[in-house]
Amino acid sequence: MSTLPSFEDTTDFENADRGFIGALVPGVVKAADGRVVYDNDLYAFLEGDCPDTAHPSLWRQGQLCARQGLYEVTEGIYQVRGLDLSNMTIVEGERGIVVIDPLISAETAAAALALYREHRGDRPVTGLIYTHSHGDHFGGARGVLPHGTEEGVPILAPAGFMEHAVSENVYAGNAMGRRAGYMYGVMLPTSPAGQIGVGLGQATSTGAISLVPPTVDITETGQEETVDGVRIVFQLTPGTEAPAEMNFLFPDHRALCLAENATHNMHNVLTLRGAVVRDSRIWARYLDEAIEYFHGRYDVGFASHHWPTWGHDNVVRFLSEQRDLYAYMHDQTLRLLNDGLTGVEIAERIELPPGLQKSWHARGYYGSLSHNTKAIYQRYLGWYDGNPAHLWEHPPVELAVRYVDLAGGPAEALAKARTYIESGDLRFAATVLNHLVFADPENAEAKTALAGVYDTLGHGAENATWRNFYLTGAKELRDGPSSDVVDLSNPEMFMALTVPMLVDSIAIRVDGPRAWDEDITIDLVLIDENARHRLTLHNGALTHRTVAGEPRTPAGLTLTLTKARLLGVLAGKGLDGVVVDGDPELLARLFSYVTKPDPTFPIVTP
Repeated sequence: MSTLPSFEDTTDFENADRGFIGALVPGVVKAADGRVVYDNDLYAFLEGDCPDTAHPSLWRQGQLCARQGLYEVTEGIYQVRGLDLSNMTIVEGERGIVVIDPLISAETAAAALALYREHRGDRPVTGLIYTHSHGDHFGGARGVLPHGTEEGVPILAPAGFMEHAVSENVYAGNAMGRRAGYMYGVMLPTSPAGQIGVGLGQATSTGAISLVPPTVDITETGQEETVDGVRIVFQLTPGTEAPAEMNFLFPDHRALCLAENATHNMHNVLTLRGAVVRDSRIWARYLDEAIEYFHGRYDVGFASHHWPTWGHDNVVRFLSEQRDLYAYMHDQTLRLLNDGLTGVEIAERIELPPGLQKSWHARGYYGSLSHNTKAIYQRYLGWYDGNPAHLWEHPPVELAVRYVDLAGGPAEALAKARTYIESGDLRFAATVLNHLVFADPENAEAKTALAGVYDTLGHGAENATWRNFYLTGAKELRDGPSSDVVDLSNPEMFMALTVPMLVDSIAIRVDGPRAWDEDITIDLVLIDENARHRLTLHNGALTHRTVAGEPRTPAGLTLTLTKARLLGVLAGKGLDGVVVDGDPELLARLFSYVTKPDPTFPIVTP
């Protein structure tokens, strides 16, 4: 049974407050049109005692993450925390400043930079570093490098950054975005009974997302670069918390940046919003490599979330425990998997060793031991647990109808669910009530009862993302899905997509059955890339390939254009400025099969 570390240990609070210089007052960031894109002041309630509607451990984490302002990490290195989900770090160079991870939105990044300049002077941005390929670490780039200011400024990123940065949300972007609303509690009120944070930070900003492409690739561990007189030594860590990620040392400052590979919580091996399963084995291995590779060369370790750790031995202890955390989850899941246990069974069996249970930074505020072990199982064996009964089960609605019938009908199912609520078995009560809602979505009593169960489960959850999922589910059962959708589109992001990725983004939206009988071939000749791409719609599948030289067979339509113009064509803006050879109606026919996904598709109802 998991036990909590000692609340008497205030080291994290001392470290979170150390080096404080000044805060943004009020702690609110607005867009040019006056819309609030981030409001850290909403979390002032966390200064009070933990209520019955929150897990004390998660409340503590919220108190730490809600601290906002400019902090000195060590001489010449500063962090702005509490103005977005992530931190922005600033390193002072000879002529200006090197910015590390410019948050999610241009507005929050600009506010963070202004806060730094208010206290440290109006120094120009002379370098930019992206630690890894997740949007909360590059989206605010234009807030620190507005258009026209990037020339001559080196922008460093790990090898593969661009491909992964722009592709993660392309293929499954609509489903990921919908589920991210649950994970981050976007539609919940910020209150002791509602959203109290995410564990990794407090919330995601909702401003303009941007991307300034890197100019310097970090391709190997040991690579050294000097930016504005600041020496940096890099360690590549691909396949850890992100497909493209890196740690790096500032040897002259004796400071180690740990990106998002080691933060003050258990991280996700698989996020609840959905993603490719991460490799916890490799994650542990790179943390071990960092311990040895940088040993003796730093006095402070800091990351792209949370607060720093000071003292070389303290950082080594922190990294060692983080290493052991991911290694233990991986190895014990594989041990039990090879004993024949399923992912669900492993999640119920596994527990962390006492040495990790008593470490606050190993608590599951963002990832959890339960869903991480299931993710490791998924990485190796996939969705199927080997039981033939689970090979061809009915889909949710059909399965629910049969379960409700088995229970004796809706009234009997509801009555039985309430007995499980009264006995404290909320997990099974949720299962029964979920079946009832899917079998009879107009059953108001069932929806109300299920919402109440979700409220209770959410208020008791130590994991912030579990809490947000439960409470958002309860809200949507009562009110239905919100029509508010966060716009994640940005021209710079789309320009960063390769042509094959752009075509893939169309292919995954083709209504295959309607297009079964079509046979369309379109060539795209990109002037600025000196390349020809052939698109073929056949048997309901849109495929593409790069054609070297003249094509062996003619296309029904050839479009000669720039990549920027291609974006306009794919957005349905017509063929002005495009050289057209062949039948332009083929393009209209192709687009007639392209669907638009529903960004508010149901989750807690059928």
